[in-house]
Amino acid sequence: MTAIRIDLTGLKCPLPALRTAKALKRLSPGEVLEVHCTDPLAVIDIPSLVRQTGDRVEIAERSDARIVFVIEKAHGSPGSLSGPLGALQKE
Repeated sequence: MTAIRIDLTGLKCPLPALRTAKALKRLSPGEVLEVHCTDPLAVIDIPSLVRQTGDRVEIAERSDARIVFVIEKAHGSPGSLSGPLGALQKE
């Protein structure tokens, strides 16, 4: 299966989480999103986002140069967020 890759390196909080949420909304269930970022807060924000959307982090890899998440779009995932990220996403 081919993953859709987004490069969010250099972006600071909250942009990596917001752009990940936007990319996840475009995926069909079962598709995979590979997120590359450098913001240290992404290790908190992106897994939190994935829990809220009901999707699943397949792989989380962290090195000195970058952080990589591989996220599988869940079957029947709500596709929208509630709470603070949801409010930001609508802007």
